[in-house]
Amino acid sequence: MSDRSPAPGGLGLVEALVNTLDLETGADSLSTPEGRARFGLTEDEVPDARALRESLRAALLAHAGHPPHRAVLPLGELLAGAPLVVAVDPADGSAALAPAGKGTLSDRVAAAVAEALVADTWSRLKACEAADCHWAYYDRSPAGRGRWCSMRVCGARAKMRRYRARGT
Repeated sequence: MSDRSPAPGGLGLVEALVNTLDLETGADSLSTPEGRARFGLTEDEVPDARALRESLRAALLAHAGHPPHRAVLPLGELLAGAPLVVAVDPADGSAALAPAGKGTLSDRVAAAVAEALVADTWSRLKACEAADCHWAYYDRSPAGRGRWCSMRVCGARAKMRRYRARGT
């Protein structure tokens, strides 16, 4: 959907997971072997990944000032058990939070969210305002007040609806 560049750092994982479901068509890439492989998921892990995806979408909608599109498990509950460690790169001394052990999808998402919190970029990852879209995007606008994943598609549709509603 979006014509924007991908979210930075670990937020790219969050953005990619949320965008595995196209609300307009109903296509869910987690239903395919290729889609599951992209996230290292087995078929048995898909229900949990879908719950995580929708909780993330609700958080991203909240970042954009919108209520959740449906009832979801609270994101904090889903990520509460994720064991994280501080990983230090021996080459340059940089540090980052990383999943401890195997690194399930929830663990990797928790690490990405923690990284974004430290970098103060978490609230810039949003979900599109369009009810038939809710595609995740990273808001790079200077004021951080972006509303749509794409001005050419969702933004243009919203503006056209407002124009037609005025009856002009």
